[in-house]
Amino acid sequence: MTAITTIRIDHAALPNQFDRSRPNAVAEAIVAALRDEGIKAEASDIFSHIKIELPTTQLAAASAVLADLQLI
Repeated sequence: MTAITTIRIDHAALPNQFDRSRPNAVAEAIVAALRDEGIKAEASDIFSHIKIELPTTQLAAASAVLADLQLI
């Protein structure tokens, strides 16, 4: 069994490059950026935040991608 890490990003914390009125599109863009780097992730719009789930073994690589996107 693989350990899973969940990252939550508050809608209000999204940088201006993301359209806050389209949170599903934001989630899709995040997944696409992670997958481009070989990171298997799922993201979804939850009431007040974007939820990203990924294998814990890929957390460091995912953090680099999310930092490049100015999400963390």
